Amino acid sequence: MKRKTAIISDFKQHVSSQKVAFFKKYGMDFVLGERENIRIEDIENGTELINLHCNGGVFNLGHRNPQIIAALKEALDHFDIGNHHFISLERAKAAKMLSDLMPGDLTYTVFGVSGGEATDTAIKVARSFTQKQKIISVKGGYHGHTGFALATGDEKYRKPFGDELPGFEQCTFGDIGSLQSAIDANTAAVILETIPATLGMPVPSPEYMQNIRQLCDENQVLLILDEVQSGLGRTGKLWAFEHYDIVPDIVILGKGLSGGIYPISATVLRKPLESVFHPDPFIHISTFGGAEPGCIVLQKVLEISSSPDFLAHVNHMATIFKAETDKLIEKHGSFLVGLRQKGLMMGLELKDTDCGPLLTKTAYDNGLLIVYANNDKRVCQLLPPLITREDQVPEIMAKLDKALSKARKLRPLLKVRNLVTGLLKSADR
Repeated sequence: MKRKTAIISDFKQHVSSQKVAFFKKYGMDFVLGERENIRIEDIENGTELINLHCNGGVFNLGHRNPQIIAALKEALDHFDIGNHHFISLERAKAAKMLSDLMPGDLTYTVFGVSGGEATDTAIKVARSFTQKQKIISVKGGYHGHTGFALATGDEKYRKPFGDELPGFEQCTFGDIGSLQSAIDANTAAVILETIPATLGMPVPSPEYMQNIRQLCDENQVLLILDEVQSGLGRTGKLWAFEHYDIVPDIVILGKGLSGGIYPISATVLRKPLESVFHPDPFIHISTFGGAEPGCIVLQKVLEISSSPDFLAHVNHMATIFKAETDKLIEKHGSFLVGLRQKGLMMGLELKDTDCGPLLTKTAYDNGLLIVYANNDKRVCQLLPPLITREDQVPEIMAKLDKALSKARKLRPLLKVRNLVTGLLKSADR
């Protein structure tokens, strides 16, 4: 264990002391070592986890997907990052491929490195094109930790870092009246995730999404849909908004575009919006955005993810996960009360907000990586790799069954501990 101990010490001293403290406190001091397909291993002690979180969709195609690695290796025989000022063969091919796979006139792409950067770009374009300032986002949604992206999120993510940026307002997800009240003459855009992962995977109704599109059209407001997590086949269609018979004005993509191998993101724009760059095409740049090896990886990701056979597999696996989860709901109904699902974008709906963190821990102890939704701790995100096979499901469900049984047993003890802690705090006052 000397090697692992040294790594943890270096991480504590030079990366994050409090992450180390957190993971040690909960007995989850996992140091990532070998990884392949749906599994990751600790670097030293042999602990193995099946990844049912996928870093929010980064590993849609599994860890170290051979097709993605082969594409990158071939790219490195010919390309380096390239120069963002010049016209680029691979950037043009990647953007055309995105255009061909998008509906309507979503034909232009601005490349970046992260989802947050892609969000910032979308908001810059929306404000420039409309010459309006207000951006409306959804409470509990999440679009990244960079400047404008951070401003669209909840206060707890913004407050530690200073004063709030002007021109941002939030409404309630699923409540069309809340959005209608927020829109005014100065509103440039509405931004939301098609299915908000950090909010616990609430699946919107078709009526809600279509009403948003109608409200935006009636008020000359742009609709920005964040598909960083819900896109690329996660919901059983290539783009989640396809379920709702709407076309957004801007689509934000990231995470899974990387194939888990090379960071890249994309802000896809309707054709008229590209006009904001006509006066000065160099007004927005990203040094590493659209790096040529990343564009080649992106093309392979799109080729795989848009295949009818691939999407059919996702939908088949979604049916299997639903059937098997229903059995667990029947068995553990006092703890696991429901499943939120669109394709393989799933949320395990639990009894209360203590249950999410508790199941995250007991799942880890039983060899599963599951993470609770930070803005609704009553839900654990269930995002298996989209390449998960049917014969792997029994092992996953057996481990989840054990994790749920353990969490159910620990839940009363946790309630007692919380009660005692609350009484002690009251006494201190």
